[in-house]
Amino acid sequence: MSAETVHLTAGGVSVVLALDVDAMPVVVHWGRALGPVDDEILAALARNGHRQRVVDEPDAPRPVGVVPEARQGWLGFPGVAGLREGRAPFAAFARVEATVAGERAVVTGRDDAAGLMLRQEIELTGTGVLRIRAALRNIGEDAFTVSGLDIAVPIPARAASLLDFTGRHSAERRPQRAEIVDGTHLRESRHGRTGPDAVTLLVAGEPGFGPARGEVWAAHLAWSGNQRVWAHRTNGGYSFLGAGELLDAGELVLEGEEEYTTPWLVLTYGEGLDEASARIHEMLRARPEHPAVGRPITLNTWEAVYFDHEPAPLFALADLAAGIGVERFVLDDGWFRGRRHDRAGLGDWYEDETVWPEGLAPLVDHVRAAGMQFGLWFEPEMANPDSDLARVHPEWILSPIDRDAPLARNQLVVNVAHPDAFAYLRERLVDIITRHRVDYVKWDHNRDLIEPIDRRLDRPGVHRQTQAVYALMRAVKDACPWLEIESCSSGGGRIDLGVVEVADRFWTSDSNDPLERQRIQRGTSLLVPPEMLGSHVGAQVAHVTGRASSMTFRAITALTGSFGIEWDLREATDAERAELAGWIRIVKDVRPVVERGRLHRLETEDALIAQAIVAPGRERAIATLTAIDSPAHVPGGFLRIPGLDPAARYRVRRILPDGADDPTRRRAQPGWWTEGAKLPGGILAEIGLPLPTLRPQDAALVEFTRI
Repeated sequence: MSAETVHLTAGGVSVVLALDVDAMPVVVHWGRALGPVDDEILAALARNGHRQRVVDEPDAPRPVGVVPEARQGWLGFPGVAGLREGRAPFAAFARVEATVAGERAVVTGRDDAAGLMLRQEIELTGTGVLRIRAALRNIGEDAFTVSGLDIAVPIPARAASLLDFTGRHSAERRPQRAEIVDGTHLRESRHGRTGPDAVTLLVAGEPGFGPARGEVWAAHLAWSGNQRVWAHRTNGGYSFLGAGELLDAGELVLEGEEEYTTPWLVLTYGEGLDEASARIHEMLRARPEHPAVGRPITLNTWEAVYFDHEPAPLFALADLAAGIGVERFVLDDGWFRGRRHDRAGLGDWYEDETVWPEGLAPLVDHVRAAGMQFGLWFEPEMANPDSDLARVHPEWILSPIDRDAPLARNQLVVNVAHPDAFAYLRERLVDIITRHRVDYVKWDHNRDLIEPIDRRLDRPGVHRQTQAVYALMRAVKDACPWLEIESCSSGGGRIDLGVVEVADRFWTSDSNDPLERQRIQRGTSLLVPPEMLGSHVGAQVAHVTGRASSMTFRAITALTGSFGIEWDLREATDAERAELAGWIRIVKDVRPVVERGRLHRLETEDALIAQAIVAPGRERAIATLTAIDSPAHVPGGFLRIPGLDPAARYRVRRILPDGADDPTRRRAQPGWWTEGAKLPGGILAEIGLPLPTLRPQDAALVEFTRI
């Protein structure tokens, strides 16, 4: 690399940065690895990034920087926006320092007239994920109110199609596609949390891109608060992906020498969605704190008992859970003081003496004696008006000074950024967790932050709230280093790469309907690897949708996540419990593949959802095939299985527990479906397996073992 051009390369990806003498860094290339390039080539690439002048542009056009500046002719979202004493400076940063170490560059610029200093960190992880963030420091004498600090990265013109996600409660991560047009494709979230309609990934790609075809470039803002993520194409035909925290008016004020650091903008490239997704999965799995292989089989009590907490039924439920192989028993909402319904008690984190006269210890001891871990539900960020917390400490509520914000889910929002509220929550959680050595906390967040005013400052408070929640989770884990935290937010309303730094599992959706879950998990797994996505076997008739489904469909759907149960096992028949125990044995056998394998989303007709997960050494793989509707064609085409060793031969067989009903056997099926097969990995990838005859809500688990 030269003094002015930097080549970062790792994981099959290259990023070329131009460090101009009087400007901040510019991304010249982000995409497929370029291979060995010398300084002469790098300099030529940097020169090519300087555009020719066209009508209406500045006489001396400049390339657009990572934090765009107005002087570059940038007419999209400003990189730096804000006010000082009612004046809005257009910052023009001059570089004062640049350091490059390994695959990381840090560039600092200064604008004395604007009274601002800007530091940009650009790093390429070992798996080829590009991460960028910026820090803005006020070096002026007066306060500077930050309106926005957005990061932008160019993408090639051939990335002409867009994919992002939307959704609602119990129907998260619904894909939606569009074409890039001139102007801005903008996705904003003002939920005060990531939201069930989160963009998740904003993907730009070649027309027709899919799981394994077409180059794609994708962006994700690693932040759990308000945010915007966007794609922008200029009328000159230059396209960008960008994002930034969405700040309310007056929310973030920097006094002299104070600094604001943006969330990481996470960017991933791939030949198809699967490769881009796998880079994020591998990045997360490389962390030392990533959950170890062997995620515990979990039973959560919510859909079994709801608020009806009585010791005897819960003891019985624990015994049944242990008997079928469950490894973690989680007591959900309803255990604390005054909590007999959802209208009272939230915020008063003390064991309810009327239900638990001896505290939770008898239940915890019973669960541990049965050989299981113990987990507990909390919702620290919320309070009911009918609670001691809300009555005694109205100053702790995140609402306008003169009135409470509208209730949602019968809840007010606790201002975790208030030092006294933070101290109370930390003390109560740590006390209960340490006294009972709770292994696992389901950390819920069940409403949007409407009118989120910090009453101490009379100023919007989502930014401080988000930071304080991260800090509270860290403080609790620091005090209880054995603890795992599951992030739940009305189901999948807070799933992002910000909270993943302090959470070990995500509750993917409140819907345990396997048909809905097939779609939800397919989208969510683009960002988060399967072992971090809670997926549970619910009752035969799903509580959220009322749809009935077979044990096979429910179990196979849950198997490709962090497997669990959300079902009153007391209502199950002996045969159902025996079949579920059989599925749990299968889950324990295949979870090393699920939790570290490469996920391939197989392309099928819309009525079918299929995926394959291939172990790192390619000695073993599994595939799931589910019918969510009536296929357009019967028997249809072939199911191709990528990722296997093309030169190795694999034994192919379906897996079902003993005694499981299999209605597909009563239909004409291809030979491999009933008798198994032995085929090379190359044939399985190129030709595949003939599709079976499936009806809606049929499902299958297929194993591939290298011979």
